Amino acid sequence: MNEGRKEIFQLAIVLVGLVFLLKLFFIQVLDNKYAELADSNAILRQTEYPFRGLIYDRNGKLIVYNTPEYKLEVILDDVTSFDSAKFCRVFHLTAAQLREKWNELKQRKEFSQVKPTLFLDQISHTEFARMQDHLDDFPGFYVQVRTTRSYTTPALANALGYVSEVSKEQIKADASGTYRQGDYIGQSGLEAFYEKQLRGKRGVRFRLRNAKGIEKGSFKEGQFDTLSIPGEDLTTSIDLDLQLYGEYLMRGKAGSIVALEPATGEILSLVSGPSYDPNLLTGRQYSSNFKLISSDTLKPLFNRPLMAQYRPGSIFKIAQAMTALQEGVINPETRIRCDRSIINCHGAHTHEDLMGAIANSCNPYFHNVLRRMLNKGKANDPFSDTRIGLAEWNEHIMSFGFGKPLGIDLPNEKGGLIPTPAYYDRAYRNRPWKFSNIYSIAIGEGENLVVPIQMANFAATVANRGFYYTPHLVKAIGKSGQPLPQYTQKHLTTIDPKHFEVAVDAMQAVVEGGTGQYRAKLQDILVCGKTGTVENQPPMPDHSVFIAFAPRDNPKIAVAVYVEDAGQGARAAASIASLMIEKYLLGGTKRPHIENYVLAGKFLD
Repeated sequence: MNEGRKEIFQLAIVLVGLVFLLKLFFIQVLDNKYAELADSNAILRQTEYPFRGLIYDRNGKLIVYNTPEYKLEVILDDVTSFDSAKFCRVFHLTAAQLREKWNELKQRKEFSQVKPTLFLDQISHTEFARMQDHLDDFPGFYVQVRTTRSYTTPALANALGYVSEVSKEQIKADASGTYRQGDYIGQSGLEAFYEKQLRGKRGVRFRLRNAKGIEKGSFKEGQFDTLSIPGEDLTTSIDLDLQLYGEYLMRGKAGSIVALEPATGEILSLVSGPSYDPNLLTGRQYSSNFKLISSDTLKPLFNRPLMAQYRPGSIFKIAQAMTALQEGVINPETRIRCDRSIINCHGAHTHEDLMGAIANSCNPYFHNVLRRMLNKGKANDPFSDTRIGLAEWNEHIMSFGFGKPLGIDLPNEKGGLIPTPAYYDRAYRNRPWKFSNIYSIAIGEGENLVVPIQMANFAATVANRGFYYTPHLVKAIGKSGQPLPQYTQKHLTTIDPKHFEVAVDAMQAVVEGGTGQYRAKLQDILVCGKTGTVENQPPMPDHSVFIAFAPRDNPKIAVAVYVEDAGQGARAAASIASLMIEKYLLGGTKRPHIENYVLAGKFLD
């Protein structure tokens, strides 16, 4: 009997021992809470935030840089003798705001009593200078240094974009695990498109503390510290002087200016009007300023060069002409009577050849041209015939870069619309349609929609006599000094290069003696251009449109200008485009009266 009790007693001891061993295993291996408590008393883990890459213009002028910014973190277990009234005075908080901060802190998913948790962020260098002498009065609070974006100029805001704190949704969507609460991320523009190159890689350092929480130097002489890696710098293709001038000309107007270097596709200027000062979307006033800017009825955050979709108007006649030449339905000597009973026209002309039709922007001529392209008698009925012709027409027009996003290195680019047979099937709900139903596309009206960047690219394509490089804003990334690979690939149109000489001659004639001669013609430079007056929603005035490139041979710049509600293309848009060409090629204008005309903005008088 005693022997049985002895065995039971021994078994009980073994079981108790096993319980203790399991508990110790759980505490030491599975549950890191106690390790955190122990480490937090001796070691402070601090994140080293990387410097975000800088952004320069094509001539090496700094556009975007970093300035110091601070955030205040707290370890709740280290907070003792907290003087809330003094804290509010030092950090410029109300008692209600302080309570809200405490409540928000404890509701966070990453909250820990023993780990640093964000309490206040976006503290400027000036604010930090005021409060740093008081930090020792608040045990448990620690300052973390980081940087925020600053800008040397108020220009280029829509292209540069902005940086702000990463959202919970973005963290969830981040499969790489790169981002944590409190990190910054590019939210739009170049900052978003080149986020991977700009952001760099964070580091970490471990600091020893004594029992009172006072730092005593590096843990194990920095053996476990890792250095942050700065992001790569970007050299843009932007000419900052030209950009500033374009924004000056567009002041008080709605619209866009896009200027390209035809030989490379590099964007020299990207103006969206109205815009905003990018410095407003930095620092602690970011949230309040963003609300004001985003609620502005003039839509300054709307990047018009990439997102505004307009009918192309008469500038589309250049594409129509080259497509018709390629299809062989006309030749440069083809004359068509300006029959205004078919479609309205303007100006004093009657029976033009192709160059004259382009120079005088003859609507009946291009109505007839499109009819010849779409109705070639390839089918026995006009409905099938038009369908076949439209598919062929669509292939040529799309090869100019219309009807789809070009692939610029900015987010949210729209593609416009070039109608297809399938589009009209949907529009007419599968009822028959033919040329007489869709002829308005002949003069750039009707269902055609283009984006300003596409029109600038089209001007560059004509300047190159048949090819283009995808427009892009960054010409060099970091030490490689190269753009992304897709921006070095040449895109050919379906049009024989010989037909482009006809278009170039015609566009020169537009400026030398046609609709563009009064405000687009320059004394020392041969400019090739085309005016457009785009229909608007009644009762609003038409949009003013102009595309151009210069010089005629070996062109250095191609431009597209849209000025909303400004009437004829020969006025506002032609004036602005020619001033931009002068600025880029000559350093300034020799026609102050044209500049004053643009700045006055009285285009409808």
